Parts: sequence; C-alpha cells; structure tokens
Amino acid sequence: MNAPTQLAHVAPQIAPREVPAALITALQARFGAQCSVALAVREQHGRDESSYTEVPPPAAVVFAESTQDVADAVKLAGAHDVPVIPFGVGSSLEGHLLAVQGGISVDVSRMNRVLSVNADDLTVTVQPGVTRKQLNDEIKSTGLFFPIDPGADASIGGMTATRASGTNAVRYGTMRENVLALEVVTASGEVVRTGTRAKKSSAGYDLTRLFVGSEGTLGVVTEITLRIYPLPEAVSAAICSFPSIEAAVRTTIETIQLGVPIARVELIDHNTVRMVNAYSKLNLREEPMLLMEFHGSPAGVKEQAETVQEIASGHGGNAFEWASTPEERTRLWTARHNSYFAAIASRPGCRAISTDTCVPISRLADCLLESVAEVDASGIPYFLVGHVGDGNFHFGYLIDPNDPAEREKAEQLNHALVARAIALEGTCTGEHGVGLHKMGFLVDEAGAGAIDLMRTLKRALDPKNIMNPGKIFSWG
Repeated sequence: MNAPTQLAHVAPQIAPREVPAALITALQARFGAQCSVALAVREQHGRDESSYTEVPPPAAVVFAESTQDVADAVKLAGAHDVPVIPFGVGSSLEGHLLAVQGGISVDVSRMNRVLSVNADDLTVTVQPGVTRKQLNDEIKSTGLFFPIDPGADASIGGMTATRASGTNAVRYGTMRENVLALEVVTASGEVVRTGTRAKKSSAGYDLTRLFVGSEGTLGVVTEITLRIYPLPEAVSAAICSFPSIEAAVRTTIETIQLGVPIARVELIDHNTVRMVNAYSKLNLREEPMLLMEFHGSPAGVKEQAETVQEIASGHGGNAFEWASTPEERTRLWTARHNSYFAAIASRPGCRAISTDTCVPISRLADCLLESVAEVDASGIPYFLVGHVGDGNFHFGYLIDPNDPAEREKAEQLNHALVARAIALEGTCTGEHGVGLHKMGFLVDEAGAGAIDLMRTLKRALDPKNIMNPGKIFSWG
C-alpha cells in the first residue's frame, strides 16, 4: 500500500509559499472589512474536524458575498501565485481545508441564498453557503425536500466539493446523482457554467461531474442546481436490536438484495449505542442496532416494514420499536447524527481519527466483521456507524492526541481497513473524500495511470497549482 503508517509520513507535508504583503494590501483594498488577517479568524479557517492540529492557518480570510467577490479574490491570489482554499462551514474530516501550502481562505458562508425553486421541474438553485437544513426549511412549504444528509449541517458547496452522501443515499443517491449544474470560478478567475436544469444531456464533456468531488482543487463552486424530491406521503422509522453485528449486517444485505426500497438503514454498534445513550439521555438497548426509515404510501411503507421485520427476525432481531411521528423520528435521527460528538464526549480530551470505506454490498459482512475484530483486539476505543444499505461504514478511533503510540496504532487500523476494502473491490472512501489523509490510498485504488490523468487535468485547469494545493494527489 502507498499509505505508510509511520507517524512522520502520516503528518501532512507542510510547504508554505510566500504570501507577499502586496497581496494582503490588495485584498484589503478590494474587500475592506470582508478581508481579515486576525489570528483568531485565520485559526478558525485553518482547522476542520480531522485529527490534524499542527498546520499553520492561512495568511488571510476573504468573506465572499458574491460570485464576483470570489473571482476577484482568485485573480488577486493568482497574480501572486498564492493558494486559494475554499471554506464552507469547516465540517470536513480529512484535512480538506488545511493550508498546507499557506495562502488565503475564501469563506463562502455569506453566499447563502436560495436563488430559485422550480417546483414543477423538481429543481432548486442555491449559493454554496446554503446549508442542507436551511435549504429544507426554505422549500418545505412546496412539499419538496433535498434528501442528501451527511449528518453535519454541511454547506451545499462543501457537499458538492466532497461528493457527499449520507443516510438517505441508499434510496436517493449521492451528490453525484443530484447535482445537475454548477457555476464555478476557475483558477484563472473566469466564471464558467456547467450543465443545465434538464434531467439529462449528451452535450460535450460532463464538466459538472468533473467538479463534483474535486475538493476545491479545480475551482470554487459559486452556484449549484440540485434535484429535489416530493416529500413522501408516509414516513416511518424503526429500530431493531441484534445479538451481533453479523446478524445486523446479514439483515441489511438480504433487505437490499430483495429490492426493498428502504430509504435509510444505519448500523450502530453497541459501543456507539452506549455513547449515544449517555450523551443524548436515551435508554436504547446497548446491542448492535439498525435504525431504519421507510418512505412511500401508507400501504407501501407498511409492506416494506413488515418485510424487513421478517428478515430481521430470521437473524435474531428483536425489540422492534416504531417511530411514526415526526418528533419521535427526529429524536432517533438526532441521536444518530450526534454519535460523533457522543463518542468525543465519552473520552474527554481525545481526538477522533475518522475513516470510512465502501464495498459492494455482497462483501460488506467480510469487510466489516474482520475490521471489528481487529479494532477490538487493539484496545483502542472506537465508535462504528454505517450507511450499510449501500455498503458504506465509518470507524472513529478515539485517541489521546499526546500519545504517539495510540496515533500509530489507529493509523495501522485505518491502513488495514482500507487495504481490505480495496481488495474486496471497494473504495478507500465512500463519502469523506481524500483530502490529506487518503492520498496514498487513492493511488492504491485508482492506479498510477489514473492518478497521472487526474494530474494532467489539474495542471490544465490550474497551471499555477493555486486551487487547494496538496490535496487528493501530489503535484508531481
């Protein structure tokens, strides 16, 4: 594998470029109070939810309020060969927004307007700073919703950049399937549009898909057109406890292979259930659990649920608990979405090395069970959650940030997990993205030839390597 576990190599390669005083002066002249060089502001924009803590912050932060602001900031930075790092809400997990080569952060959180809702066509166009919760609040009166739910209240721009997915992906797909068109500021400061509101197109290269998942390395996304969906007539959630993780996983595999159109199916291991109970003041059974949701007509939801309950019973599933009211469903899903914070709270002072993989559904049990056995044997505290309906799961290794041995052990576990997923024809990351942490794994997964092709595209679109450099793959 190309991702060594020695700590010297796990740490990001920091190679800051000079940020001339002339650039800071030019930014302050153009943006006034929208440009900050205050240390507290820069430090806020130099951290995400990854375990990296030793990367210097950017030299300045520009708070963009329009596409023209973004274009002007990129042009000024490009004139001085200075890196530009897009920033949404800072919820990324793999070091995506860290200023490993210095530069400026362009914060698009103030670009937070829903620009148009086309209910008849089931599309919406938003600025990148709109968050997923904000979007759903603004369109709920139309009877429509946006289903992509990565857990955190991430920005739509950030979700586009990392090709996010989440709990609903098993039914509604990921950002890849739900982004129709983009407006992007390229490395030259040019504003380009990709795609249309039409549901399909055969016109030219699919540039939209090129930018979705590019993690800010090819341009800054400034508008996104999305698919939206009718709110289902009926929604029901259920939890079911199991005697083992294997029983829960086998239930999931059979459910998907039977073609049950389940909307969400989340695995939570017994460790995580215990942490969630303590954090969210719940009394869930502290056993491996599936948290499921069914969407459709009342009759369809009932039929789906009965089918899954029968499958679960065949694998020892018990204590089915239904949540049919919005309040009950919200309580359960809020607890699930707070699992990361519950885990952090379970070991005060710890940092979480979060990782995810995704494998074909038929290989899920093999990958997951071997990985659980390894981490149990290691003695490292951890939490495990998974969007297992599409073969995706997440480990969070809870380490003492001041203990190099724990960090090393956690990285070894991550290394073994990713190697296993790739060997089973899966991917090194199902939704977190590559960022800094999985650059070596991407080489193992895609191969040197594919990485060279990506590098060729990067050099063509960003010849000065100013767009979020040092992420996904090396420059040369």
